[in-house]
Amino acid sequence: MQLARAIHFDESDQRVFHNPARTGEWCISGGFEFSNWTEGDLEGKARQAFSNGWFGLETSGRVTFVAVTQIEPTEVEALTDLLAQHFVTYYGAPDIAAARSVAAEEIAHMAELCEDHDPNTLLTVARELTPAGVREAYRVIQPQDAGLEQFAIHGSLDD
Repeated sequence: MQLARAIHFDESDQRVFHNPARTGEWCISGGFEFSNWTEGDLEGKARQAFSNGWFGLETSGRVTFVAVTQIEPTEVEALTDLLAQHFVTYYGAPDIAAARSVAAEEIAHMAELCEDHDPNTLLTVARELTPAGVREAYRVIQPQDAGLEQFAIHGSLDD
């Protein structure tokens, strides 16, 4: 099974999200956070989180890019429990048992997004508010083989 981990190429997520996800943490779409939002909620850093932020399962933070990678079944179970607890703590689910099935669905949805992609494939999400609710679209960036010409070399051979 595959899922996605937060990845950072620079420090921009530290500036654009109220709570940035930690590099390497497992992520899901997290669109549930915006289910009751209106245009009035879309300001500043909240707009950025809505527009293109993946949800970090450990920090509840947001990240712009995630990378597809292998996950072990035991990790999936632990993440499902973690997300279920999040639903109890922040969304008023009556208990973990009641929240667990919804948490499992959220993680299964992310696994479906990742299943047909090679490891290290990057994913982005874009959201918009529509009359029917939140619409999500995903972009796939295929992993590239890193050739020597892709690395910057600084200095001089004349030294």
